[in-house]
Amino acid sequence: MSIDYLALDEELDQEDYIICEYTVKSDLNIKTAGKRIAEEESTGTWTHPTTLSEDIFKNYGAKVTKAQGNRVRIGYPVIDFSGDIGGIPQILSIIAGNLFGLESLEGVRLVQLELPSEIVKQYPGPQFGITRLRNILDRPEKPLVGTIVKPKIGLPPKEFADYVYQAGRGGLTNSKDDETLVDQDFCPLEERVSEVSEKLDILEEEGYKMIHAHNISTTSHKILEAADLALENGARQLMIDVLTVGFSGLQALAEDPSVDVPIHVHRAMHGAITKNPHHGISMSVISKIVRMAGGDALHIGTYGTGKMHAEVDEELKCKETLLGDMHGLPKLMPVASGGLHPGLVPELIKMSGMEVQIQAGGGVSGHPDGVRSGAKALRQAVDAVSEGVDLKEYAEKHRELRKALEKWM
Repeated sequence: MSIDYLALDEELDQEDYIICEYTVKSDLNIKTAGKRIAEEESTGTWTHPTTLSEDIFKNYGAKVTKAQGNRVRIGYPVIDFSGDIGGIPQILSIIAGNLFGLESLEGVRLVQLELPSEIVKQYPGPQFGITRLRNILDRPEKPLVGTIVKPKIGLPPKEFADYVYQAGRGGLTNSKDDETLVDQDFCPLEERVSEVSEKLDILEEEGYKMIHAHNISTTSHKILEAADLALENGARQLMIDVLTVGFSGLQALAEDPSVDVPIHVHRAMHGAITKNPHHGISMSVISKIVRMAGGDALHIGTYGTGKMHAEVDEELKCKETLLGDMHGLPKLMPVASGGLHPGLVPELIKMSGMEVQIQAGGGVSGHPDGVRSGAKALRQAVDAVSEGVDLKEYAEKHRELRKALEKWM
């Protein structure tokens, strides 16, 4: 019996395989490292099982089609992902499972994921995406401009809602809970949503269109219950911390017909998975799974302009993943957030383009004249860039922007 996971330079039919690319750090030569991954994640084990036949290997075994430098490319047969139960958890258990714990590999990182249409069509994809988000906000071309209510936790519902109102009066299109706020005693979800919804109604009467994303991150068996509670109290957008809740929680929301609002996806905890360049999973792979599972907006970073660790090339790949073709799925709105302020807007938009939701928390609430002025300053910065006007020149006639630049630049 001849079993060899190496099939170097073989061209696989992309409709018959999920194809992954990994970078590897190991004392093993790259071909052997690739074989270790392929056997561990498909039909093999550390020894040769007497129960492994050539037919089983041929039909279900992974194939290493590239092993060069520090990169391996592996195809997993679509049949390995068949059935009605497995879903995204099953996909991840194969393409990103035990391989990370292999003793012979010092580091391994999943950097690229190619999915056949047969797999993708099983998932909901964005139900709103960029086009419907823009339609809701009547903002067809310019970046969406948002804030995160600060402090992250501690504000009671009425004060929280007033923050949202002030931001809306300042001209922002979006606001959101932070990832650490869900349903704590000091700011219960039901009361918070009700108070915010009332303020959004007032804003609409005053001519301002705005939505707020309410964080409903919870256990899998309560996620739809939490969504119902928020929607019953007027929520216009929901938010989920996708890595702490799980991709299947996001999928459950996207597939439920009663959830008729956009889903904002936060990536809290991603650094534990994405930050090490030699190990883990790239954010662009996570972005692809979020798009498949049904997110409508996703945090991908600030292209090196903010406070968080950034690999600019990786964030550009994330943008491409959310905006490029994916077997016909709607485009998903990239969200830039983390240490942003008005002075960073020109460099950010230079990298992101106009398809971006710019989200600033401290860069709004930290304005010397308060939240409304901070919101105006951020909106003014986006307007200046959109109109092709230098920020300092625009600030000469816009006091809020001028004060923001004086503070942060």
